[in-house]
Amino acid sequence: MAEFIEIMDGLRIPEGEISFVFARSGGPGGQNVNKVSTRVELLFDIGASRSLDTVQKNALRVALGNRMGSGGILRVRSDASRSQWNNRQDALRKFSRLLARALQPVKKRAPSRPTRASRAERFAAKKRTGALKRSRGRVAGDE
Repeated sequence: MAEFIEIMDGLRIPEGEISFVFARSGGPGGQNVNKVSTRVELLFDIGASRSLDTVQKNALRVALGNRMGSGGILRVRSDASRSQWNNRQDALRKFSRLLARALQPVKKRAPSRPTRASRAERFAAKKRTGALKRSRGRVAGDE
């Protein structure tokens, strides 16, 4: 088992900052479902993490606020497999992808201008609409 979880270049989270909670999982599995706690819930306290700086913590709070509890603890759940070990690995993969995606810098949109052809088409459409309205004529008593 690795001692660090690789999130992205230059960022690794020690496994000591992560805790797991196991519970019984629903779904297929026969008697195994009733006996073995295979569902895995990964818990990560963003505020208490020593491997994240304050900018990263704030970015995670904004991006992942809906996945966090009131105490600022990020929860990642997995119950895809009948095996606790596979679910644990799946939760770690989800956690790594989630943090990497949330910490990606957002590209600023470069403002663009409409092309000459699109402007011409817009004006032509306005002319057609105006002509259509003018061709409807006036109804008596509408003055």
